[in-house]
Amino acid sequence: MASVFSRIFRRAPIPTVMQSVGVPNHGVVNPLTPGAFMDPLAISRYTTEAPSTPAVSPAPVYVLPDLPYDFNSLEPVISAQIMVIHHQKHHQAYVTNLNAALEKYHAAAAKRDLQQMIHLSKAINFNGGGHINHSIFWTNLASKGTTGGGHPSGDLNAYLVKEFGSYDKFIEKFNAETTAIQGSGWGWLGYDSKWDRLRIVTLANQDPIATLGLFPLLGIDVWEHAYYLQYKNDRASYMKAIWQVVNWRNVEERFANAKKSLEVHQAAVKAENEKKAEEEKKKAEAEAAAAAAEKAERDRR
Repeated sequence: MASVFSRIFRRAPIPTVMQSVGVPNHGVVNPLTPGAFMDPLAISRYTTEAPSTPAVSPAPVYVLPDLPYDFNSLEPVISAQIMVIHHQKHHQAYVTNLNAALEKYHAAAAKRDLQQMIHLSKAINFNGGGHINHSIFWTNLASKGTTGGGHPSGDLNAYLVKEFGSYDKFIEKFNAETTAIQGSGWGWLGYDSKWDRLRIVTLANQDPIATLGLFPLLGIDVWEHAYYLQYKNDRASYMKAIWQVVNWRNVEERFANAKKSLEVHQAAVKAENEKKAEEEKKKAEAEAAAAAAEKAERDRR
């Protein structure tokens, strides 16, 4: 059985797709943990003023994460053959191409070759998005005998019912919108921290949901390589069956982490605002004292 959470990777110190979609720049991340690739509140900010001597670190090396289960664990919903090809070939290709693009990007950055950096951004976005999306997807699934299938519970279920009316209505809406994707793409359940609500969104190709400012909770891959060998062109049947292996425990953990991240962010914003207010108050008091002293001096004269 593939070892769980056994591989980690480092992020680039210069802007990459991982940062542009909101991955917190805190060093090392395990892509299979519920908190990975999910925080749109931590988008890095970069100034347009370049340093006099650019410091370009070596390009990062991303690796294919091991699956947290055997290739045949999701049968009969998803065959072992599909899982091997999907994970070992397709996801690996995204990782390989991402590393190659990032290496070229770093070389271009060292030369301040902006045109080449812009040219490479498309490959970084596509392959980086593919790496992000699939790393989440694998953990969103589990075998029927473990945590796969069933229904969500706790706060997540309450939010689903509030937003969609019931679990069944959520499934109906998610399946309808995701099945209707033209060409390749993903269906997502995301958390909208601005409005404190859940949203169903669809994205083409490998665009990550965090580009919309949403926390990724559950993603379903509807590229043909995810189902065609088993379901042929019947995407609707694939969508109907996949809920038998959705790992709601993982989705619930992601939701809890999203709410916690929001709380931390709000606390930080509050603290910063209070600090600024205190600084402005002290400045105003100092200015008032200076004005009073100046007036007293004029009156004395």
